[in-house]
Amino acid sequence: RFEFTNVVCESFDKPFGEFGQCFLKSVNRSYKYLTVSLKLNQLPITKIKASLVLWKRFSGYKPFLYNITIDFCKFVKNRKSNPVANFFFETYQNYSNANHTCPYNHDLIVDKLNVNIMNHRLTEVLPFPHGDYMAELIWYRADFHRLVVKVYCTL
Repeated sequence: RFEFTNVVCESFDKPFGEFGQCFLKSVNRSYKYLTVSLKLNQLPITKIKASLVLWKRFSGYKPFLYNITIDFCKFVKNRKSNPVANFFFETYQNYSNANHTCPYNHDLIVDKLNVNIMNHRLTEVLPFPHGDYMAELIWYRADFHRLVVKVYCTL
């Protein structure tokens, strides 16, 4: 069964963007969700790259299975271009306003991404081995490391 354990959001370039919200909320034993909001200070966003690195805990976190970098704007135009990125994109697209093509002229939000959808995607659609994981999403603009979101979870 999937469980969120922590989320950490860092902005390395405050003039580019700052996180307004970055938290996990437990409503009850079975309903927990993640919310992240990013205030973008340099609009519009017409070119941005994203790296997704999946880590698994084996005496410390070690790279596991996926380490991909995509041109996010090109990817959203043609999601079939990267099936791995598309799998993760489909996981949060219904909970986010970042589910359309560039340019982005607004703040970005992932609102109430719940454990039920994550559990379904990571145990039934594409079964992952049990263990502790960290999904690290790194955002680059003009090839500079701007933002990082680290989501820690247990399966």
